Amino acid sequence: MFSGSADLLGGLVDHDRLDPELRSWVAERVRRLEADAQRSADTHLIRLPVAAEGIDLYLKDESTHPTGSLKHRLARSLFTYALVNGWLKPGTLVVEASSGSTAVSEAHFARMLDLPFVAVIPKGTSQAKIDLIAREGGRVHVVDRADQMCAESQRLAREHNGHFLDQFTYAERATDWRGNNNIAQSIFQQMALEPHPVPRWIVVGAGTGGTSATLGRYVRYHKLPTGLCVADVEGSAFFEGWTCGDPTLTTTEGSRIEGIGRPRVEPSFISSVVDRMIDVPDAASVAGARFLSEWMGRPVGASTGTNIVAAAKIIGEMRARGQTGSVVTLLCDSGERYASTYFNDEWVAARGWDLRPWWEELHRALR
Repeated sequence: MFSGSADLLGGLVDHDRLDPELRSWVAERVRRLEADAQRSADTHLIRLPVAAEGIDLYLKDESTHPTGSLKHRLARSLFTYALVNGWLKPGTLVVEASSGSTAVSEAHFARMLDLPFVAVIPKGTSQAKIDLIAREGGRVHVVDRADQMCAESQRLAREHNGHFLDQFTYAERATDWRGNNNIAQSIFQQMALEPHPVPRWIVVGAGTGGTSATLGRYVRYHKLPTGLCVADVEGSAFFEGWTCGDPTLTTTEGSRIEGIGRPRVEPSFISSVVDRMIDVPDAASVAGARFLSEWMGRPVGASTGTNIVAAAKIIGEMRARGQTGSVVTLLCDSGERYASTYFNDEWVAARGWDLRPWWEELHRALR
């Protein structure tokens, strides 16, 4: 009887795709990504002494990652996600729509995994950013306008049998929001011995929306009372889309603050986990970057300036209400990348930005 059953099973039709060599290749690449995470250890949490008794301000310094920005975490998560989903194999061309820090970090990881990488960038991208991508082993493909980047990335990936990483779609799902050394877990572990260990507010910007999704889910999963505030910039659709409850809303201008703000509400932006949004003018973001750079004694980027402006507003409200507690925000990247733009007086003046009133307001609010 057993013999007959074996004969019947042997007659079943199947198709075997198990490839031990490919599985071994994937396992080795996952190991390399995990090793990078181990080497990176953790980024510093910096306490800034604000002029508000009983209120503490902290900066999570993401500029100390090997590729110099918060996007290092995202890039590693995107590659891990692509590997475990079976989307990458030896020689796969990896494509991304990015002219900024994401492309720099992804080029770094593609080289680590022995994969070719192309960043699709808009015409007018600074030579400094192109050089950073090239330094990490990546190439660039130029399109006329920023709104063409995603479609062209899809075309390149399709024609070359490659893979479009698509940060704006996969950022929120590629990161394990429950823990696994994500940015949320790191913040709360580092806050454990502080006077106010559970922040009253965490303030972040939104580029893909992946970081705000991770933080918002984490505080709910761990039953924490912390509020999540997203600071948005001019030309971005996130603030108005969240306010109106319209995820299809778009804008025509686009953001002038690199790394955050998008002309559409991206799929990775999970509006339901955001408790508050603050709309920050571009002049305020740049003034915030310069103010914080002077305060800390080292340059920070304008997206960090956006964060500090929103954090200052929240701290001012807490002080007016007699509240105490902690506020945590992110130092996203170094200002050294923006010496010819946000820290160039002529470049700023050409855009009509008056930074002085915002700088003075921040000084009154925080120092």
